[in-house]
Amino acid sequence: MIRLSLLAAGLTLLVSSVSHAAAPPAVGYSNPVTAGYSADFPDPSMIKGRDGWWYAYSTGGPYAKDGHDGDSYKIARSRDLTHWEKVGSVFNATNRPTWADPNSGFWAPDIRYLDGKYVLYFTVPNTTTTPGDWDYAIGAATAPTPAGPWTDSGAPVVAPRPAAGGGFQWTIDPAEFTDSDGTRYLYWGSYNGGIHAVRLTPDGLRTVGAVTDVARDRFEGPYVVKHDGYYYLFGSSSNCCAGPTTGYAVFAGRSRSPLGPFLDRFGNDLNASRTGGTPVVASNGNRWVGTGHSSVVTDLSGQQWLAYHAVDRTDPFVTNSNGWLLRPMLLDRLDWIDGWPEVNAGAGPSESSKVSPVTTSSATAGNVRAEADVTGSGQGVSARGVTAVLSQGHLKVTNSVGFTRSVPVPLDAPGNIALEVRGNQATAVFSEDRLGDPLATVQLPALGGGTAAPMGGAGNFSVAPLYKPVTRAAPTPRIGSVDGRYSDEFTNGLGAGWTWRNVSPDATVTNGELQWKTEANDLTDNNTAAKASLLLRDQPTGNFVVETKLHLDVGTDTVRNYQQAGLLVYLDDENWMRLDHVAGGTGRFIEFGKRMRFTPVGAPSVVTFGGAMIGPPAETTWLRLAHDVVPQTGEHRYRAASSTDGKHWVWGAAWTLPAGTTPRIGLVSQGSSAQTEAQYGKATAQFEYFRVTR
Repeated sequence: MIRLSLLAAGLTLLVSSVSHAAAPPAVGYSNPVTAGYSADFPDPSMIKGRDGWWYAYSTGGPYAKDGHDGDSYKIARSRDLTHWEKVGSVFNATNRPTWADPNSGFWAPDIRYLDGKYVLYFTVPNTTTTPGDWDYAIGAATAPTPAGPWTDSGAPVVAPRPAAGGGFQWTIDPAEFTDSDGTRYLYWGSYNGGIHAVRLTPDGLRTVGAVTDVARDRFEGPYVVKHDGYYYLFGSSSNCCAGPTTGYAVFAGRSRSPLGPFLDRFGNDLNASRTGGTPVVASNGNRWVGTGHSSVVTDLSGQQWLAYHAVDRTDPFVTNSNGWLLRPMLLDRLDWIDGWPEVNAGAGPSESSKVSPVTTSSATAGNVRAEADVTGSGQGVSARGVTAVLSQGHLKVTNSVGFTRSVPVPLDAPGNIALEVRGNQATAVFSEDRLGDPLATVQLPALGGGTAAPMGGAGNFSVAPLYKPVTRAAPTPRIGSVDGRYSDEFTNGLGAGWTWRNVSPDATVTNGELQWKTEANDLTDNNTAAKASLLLRDQPTGNFVVETKLHLDVGTDTVRNYQQAGLLVYLDDENWMRLDHVAGGTGRFIEFGKRMRFTPVGAPSVVTFGGAMIGPPAETTWLRLAHDVVPQTGEHRYRAASSTDGKHWVWGAAWTLPAGTTPRIGLVSQGSSAQTEAQYGKATAQFEYFRVTR
């Protein structure tokens, strides 16, 4: 995606030889885009087939809301990316991998087009290759078409990997990436083991060399694209499947190497104990929570879109159940703001969009994108006086005055040439599968007008107006002036307005700060929730932001489960939110957790808890919760943010509480355990202030 200057007016583009009848793009669509086809479509992966259809693949599950119909592994297809129809399943009794346990399902597909064939990477959670259960492994199947028939490669691409503490790492969620030098990589991993990368053989079916750890065990569902010279690793974080409190969200880091290190916007490593990650999409207070496990697709205008699954917090389960979760597929625009990917410029998941992906060719003037599938020398596209063709193993681009640039294509394989002309700059890209991993890129000036057309018998040709990049981020919450009626600087004991629920003997105000040792009681534990000490006060009406500056001495890399401290929004012990610096395993993170009682349709009520990750913590971390009222529902909405310097903030997920309730705000310091305290003692939370701004 290139941002370039505008060309002087007056140039005209003519369109000819398009493969589909010219038509204006459909206007508007609603999420989930799989509605009407399947109630469940988790872990989506997508590709544009060489037959002109888009294909999507997902983990198995039910088609029907009541769960009565399903497949072990789903394939769907679409002409417009927003309406999908059933193709069928990947595996059946005749082609099921022999090394998969007969009772095993198949998870998390990744689709590619490599060396003239379709390759589907898949997860087998239980194999016959070891005597153990849950010995996760990754396989690959090939097919001549996106619909199959699929032939398993005969053995795992990544075999089960023993875990240090016994059992097996979660060798799941594969994603392939081919670098511009032709080297193929496979990424995979999850919370038990972290995210890894390894080189693949040219056919993509076997691994080569050492495995590299690229992200902490805070992430799963990796996906890699290359953009403006950087490699971007997308990963999903937090719990995938907690009903209406599912905190799943997508984060990204970038690197100059496909093997990392991957750093977030502020330079934090995704592989560090205080784990980095720049938010790509997270819940925003509307219908959708659990926004994760993403892949990227490009429409005919060049605009990228993020395909991911989500949970409808108002109706998350299969009918008459309170645990069988439905995760349909959503599609939203992926923008690049100051070098970072953000869904809808940071506004988050949509319930509906006024603009649909461009999926049909149309006559256009001005900035343009033309593309076609190519199989041999002399094939390519032309637009605005520029030609881009495959020529004797090179991507050769020539403009209207005969200026030519040529770069080698490292793989002798069928692929796709996309030519974008924005203003007076032309950019041509050769890739195998249009999935964000270009093999060759050429830029040169575009100086004239001309016809857009395929060249040399190239197939699946299209032309469309070039997308207009969104470069301004959606606004973040406004920070007003401090309201002293609801704030406390802790300069002379606890100020007015505070109320204890179970006074903590370990909380004192000393040297202008509240010092509070982490207690063993925890609001998430039904056995100790009522005993937990809470420091609470009334919240103001209307919009406000509550902020605290917190030092928590939990260090890094040691296991201090689950000492934590931070901000609290509290209704009762079954309905609350907590924005904490948390020690979990050897990692440290900021978690925006929510607990609620929920009554599914036709089933008994349940209490669920889930957490959404925000930014990384530091020795001293600043925390914010921004409150407003959702206009459509009257719900209280709280959006979380964190900072490691008090100046640069990471804004993340939002949770809601019901309309008509009276939440209170405050502080907590809890989550310790006897085992942790025996080894390390209690942690001490030091709150420097509690400020409400309006």
